[in-house]
Amino acid sequence: MMGLDRVPEVRCLRQKMDELSAGNAAELWAAHLGRYWMQADPDAAGVLYIDAHVRVYHGHLTKLPKRYVSREKLCLRGNTDYWVNDAIGRPFFVVERVVDPGLLKTLRDDIVPRLLQDIPGQPTAEELAANQHLCRFVMVFDREGYSPGFFREMWQQHRIACMTYHKHPEENWAEELFVSHEVTMPNGEMATMRLAEQESLIGSGKDGIHVREVRKLTKSGHQTSLISTCYEGLQTLLAARMFTRWCQENFFRYMMQHFAIDLLLEYGTEKLNDTEQVVNPAWRDLNRSCHSLNSKLRYRSAAFTAMTLHPRSEDDQGRYEKWLLKKTALLEEIEHYEHQLAEEKARLKNTAKRISWEHLEEKDLFHRLLPGRKRLMDTLRMIAYRAETAMAPLLVSSTVGFAAARTLLQNLFVTEADILPDYKNKILLVRVHSASRPAANRSLEELFTKLNEAQVEYPGTDLRLVYELRGGNAGENVEGVSVTSER
Repeated sequence: MMGLDRVPEVRCLRQKMDELSAGNAAELWAAHLGRYWMQADPDAAGVLYIDAHVRVYHGHLTKLPKRYVSREKLCLRGNTDYWVNDAIGRPFFVVERVVDPGLLKTLRDDIVPRLLQDIPGQPTAEELAANQHLCRFVMVFDREGYSPGFFREMWQQHRIACMTYHKHPEENWAEELFVSHEVTMPNGEMATMRLAEQESLIGSGKDGIHVREVRKLTKSGHQTSLISTCYEGLQTLLAARMFTRWCQENFFRYMMQHFAIDLLLEYGTEKLNDTEQVVNPAWRDLNRSCHSLNSKLRYRSAAFTAMTLHPRSEDDQGRYEKWLLKKTALLEEIEHYEHQLAEEKARLKNTAKRISWEHLEEKDLFHRLLPGRKRLMDTLRMIAYRAETAMAPLLVSSTVGFAAARTLLQNLFVTEADILPDYKNKILLVRVHSASRPAANRSLEELFTKLNEAQVEYPGTDLRLVYELRGGNAGENVEGVSVTSER
């Protein structure tokens, strides 16, 4: 339990968060940073990974709509956040949806307009006209985004390439079509894949579109199919982009474990826009009733069919009569449920699936959680994650892998340190306490050497940051700062 002496500190922190996120300040800051990160690395912004994360809400301020949470395999109340990341998992921005319309509508209404405006270095109209296969950028998502009509719309209206797994692949291709390739993944790793490519037509009629289909043959013989409207580039490039999509799943897992991405920060609610479209509760109840009746009907139809295929012998009059009575009762139930289902379907057909929020009845009304603190903290989390991702390669060596480097940084960030300003020599010494293992100390000393060589000044001052490991190299001078061992 939190001590009473810390309560004022917590209140001050919450008050500060409210001040920093007042109005639309947090949203504007996040938008500015997203554009800055894209402009700083245009190549990374050329291939974007979009996926949804449901932040489950267990509070009692309001009854948020339910949505399916894959990690829990349950329908739970919460908000849906759509994250836009690069190929190595670094986030650019996040879109929060209280009422989740699905990936395709969120892409169309919220994400694509922002990307068209923010991504730097997009081809000009003349370049797009000169090369019919050139695209502005590539969006990668999971099977939820499979839609031939959406693929066609993005390509014809914006020249945006889409990539996802094939939702309805045809029969397996002949194994002799697959050739081994060395595929360079975005993080620099090399992977050997057996790949094959063909042109495929997905959709039909006005939604039909020709796509590139690339399949990967696994050792078990399974063929994983991906489709894309990215008509330029080798098949190995498409495979690297698609099979890197797991970086976003890893990002969510890492953020939940180390950055408390699901932490409840909101302590208030506000009304939704009156015109916000939500699922009609009456439609939802009728739809649930139809599913229930269908299930009951299927079960009884299967039982009736089994009894018809395996009738009782009339030689045993008693058993035959019981069988006949049971079959008759099943037939009556089937006819009853068929009649009920027909009525429910007729009512469902005449009931609007979505209505505006203002038309909800009082018992069905819900509000959105105040977004300010969450937007602020999501932005800080993105900054921290990107900073950690940038620092981890500085620790990678022949004995320290990328995952181990992240662990070293996690321990470093919670290690006590002394901050010693030296105004005479214009140095701000950060003396970090020693780690528990000599190997970790050696890695940290190498990191501090690289950070000191960068000669970074502390923002708002003329003091140069100098990092030192307490107990590491005792007795050495660091740019005029006398260091003495205190161990």
